[in-house]
Amino acid sequence: VSVGMDDLSTLLYTGGTTGVSKGAELTQRNLSYNVQQLRAWFAAAEDGRETVLGVLPFFHSYGLTVSLNLGVILGAANVLIPNPRQVHAIVDSVIKHRVTLFPAVPATYQAICNYPHVERLDLSSIKMCNSGSAPLPVEVLERFEQLTGAKISEGYGLTETSPVTHSNPLYGKRKPGSIGVPLPDTDVRVVDPATGTVDQPTGEVGELIISGPQVMRGYWKQPGETANVVRDGWFHTGDLAKMDEDGFCFIVGRKKEMILCSGFNVYPDEVDRVLMGHPAILEAATIGIPDERRGETVKSFVVRRAGHELTADQVIAYCRETLAPFKVPRAVEFRNALPRSSVLKILRRELRAQELAKMGKAAGQDTASLSGR
Repeated sequence: VSVGMDDLSTLLYTGGTTGVSKGAELTQRNLSYNVQQLRAWFAAAEDGRETVLGVLPFFHSYGLTVSLNLGVILGAANVLIPNPRQVHAIVDSVIKHRVTLFPAVPATYQAICNYPHVERLDLSSIKMCNSGSAPLPVEVLERFEQLTGAKISEGYGLTETSPVTHSNPLYGKRKPGSIGVPLPDTDVRVVDPATGTVDQPTGEVGELIISGPQVMRGYWKQPGETANVVRDGWFHTGDLAKMDEDGFCFIVGRKKEMILCSGFNVYPDEVDRVLMGHPAILEAATIGIPDERRGETVKSFVVRRAGHELTADQVIAYCRETLAPFKVPRAVEFRNALPRSSVLKILRRELRAQELAKMGKAAGQDTASLSGR
């Protein structure tokens, strides 16, 4: 069978973190170009001499390209980890197989940093890492690099872009907390979210849009959805970002997850980054919940670190030190764990659905008590 570069290669389904999952049509060209872009980015990797940690599931775009396809193009060994939640298996495999390339999500880096007596283990074989799928707390980056001697290149991508579009340079200037700069042959703009066409000034928040050979052909059997996001050759990510004077991009949140409080925009990622800086907080997720007076109000869900005590008032006071008053959570709820996808991404939509269900139930109870009178 004759296979062309523009023929459909793979249907990869989006994570559905903010809505219904859709099948991204990735062509042979999309996947081939993206792995070549990454091979150029990781220039110091040696053909036939690397060992990749396969902790990312290969059905996910990140795992498919950065673990599997990059491993193949390098002729690398690939150490497969069936369950990414089993931290002992990851640590044992790094030591046993002398893993050199370590692509993972922030939850994995954090789990290793919190692994019992990790400072006594030899993780020095790791020389190149990259992180994606969610924001990586700067404290976690610094701790992991201290433990291993390797550098983490925080990046960005989407299922629709095969997936990688941005990365921090491993060997030059990088900016922790940013997603880095575009990969080779990738163009990006930050545009006014309302029109999607007017470029925002440097440092101003707008929607991130992308053009490059890794951008999908469209959504499987959904021409209307395709037309919504692919316009004039630009893929509209739905992510809100700002770009600095050096061309480094910073994600501030999703358009669909932005909270509107009394006419002010609140970006959940910004609140979560502040929360994650607290020494007693292991994880955090912020959402907007309906409020009759303010439109929406900010609520944060927090997981405490083991052995630490923390109250909601203390969390709110900590946020007041850094955040503008309208961004400070009005409510804090402590959880033992946060809902996650199969690739360990926190699902804010599930938290919001739970809140709406509770509010609906409470409203029903109020109505019942009134009718009882």
